Amino acid sequence: MEKTAERKRVKAALSRWKRDDFDYHLPEERIAQHPAQPRDSARLLVSRSDEVHDGQFRDILDHLQAGDALVLNDTRVIPARLQGTKPTGGKVELLLVRPLAKADCWRAMGRSGKPLRPGQVIQLAEGFSAEVLERKEEMVEIRLASSQGTVQEAIETHGRMPLPPYIQSAGQKQDRDDYQTIFARHDGAVAAPTAGLHITPGLMDAIKKRGVSIHHLTLHVGLGTFRPVRENDLSKHVMHHEWCELSQETAEQLNAIRIGGGRTVAVGTTVVRTLESAADSDGRLRAFCGETDLFILPGYQFKAVDRMVTNFHLPKSTLLMLVAAFIGKERMDRDYRFAIDNGFRFYSYGDASLLYPQ
Repeated sequence: MEKTAERKRVKAALSRWKRDDFDYHLPEERIAQHPAQPRDSARLLVSRSDEVHDGQFRDILDHLQAGDALVLNDTRVIPARLQGTKPTGGKVELLLVRPLAKADCWRAMGRSGKPLRPGQVIQLAEGFSAEVLERKEEMVEIRLASSQGTVQEAIETHGRMPLPPYIQSAGQKQDRDDYQTIFARHDGAVAAPTAGLHITPGLMDAIKKRGVSIHHLTLHVGLGTFRPVRENDLSKHVMHHEWCELSQETAEQLNAIRIGGGRTVAVGTTVVRTLESAADSDGRLRAFCGETDLFILPGYQFKAVDRMVTNFHLPKSTLLMLVAAFIGKERMDRDYRFAIDNGFRFYSYGDASLLYPQ
């Protein structure tokens, strides 16, 4: 019965909402080019049904209480952008998207003057190369090879951080510091879980002293999160699958906290999507390890999240739609107007918001 009701809600949402309903104008100068220093000095917009409040990210302590659970995504961004040359001398850029079952094989996006073809070998560095195995629409499947250490070591040595196109590089050393959370530990993301970038060691300690427990899950951020919505008809948008994992131990801990009256505070949309993918119709979490393509639109019934921390997202994006689902479209429009009018910084290195549900 519940699955039938959920399918009806999804169908209703897809028929009611269009991509262009989630548009807004942002002056280019509001796109943050570097993180706040220190990171927890970024601004924080606190959104409730009846008010919007402006503070600093470290003020999140005022909205947490003993017994709450703060849930973080511990994925680690790999330096997934590789530059190389074809045998003809043509330049190629590869963006590693996800590893495949075969050793050292990856699905990647390739950019070159002419389309990449199976059999081509791209020289990435001395002793480091990529062979094109297959082309699938906008993607290619490649096999990496390194004669100087492991392939993973070669990626770490020669790869560049996959910054979004709206951010200018500050140099690879700085990018590797800036575009990584302090709790990142599982390699696999090609984009940072940016809400977590605001958390500093000092703030983490203060949160624990408040009596709030810290929990981790993993979602390797990929194209599913940031792929543009190209069709105004949202029923035609296809989400890429992203791999995520919630352990049995963490699921049981979070279940016990909610039963005891504590609140689950999700830091980032990736945490929200993982928890909601792992929750049953009653909101009880179970261990989950696999891929999710969960597409959350207004009308979705949240089951496992009580508060959300997130940055300000691109227009017409699935992330913006998820925010509208959590707090309501009208309130989201109010909050974004407030943020633009009051000089908040947007996108990956920008400021954050703490969302109370509608």
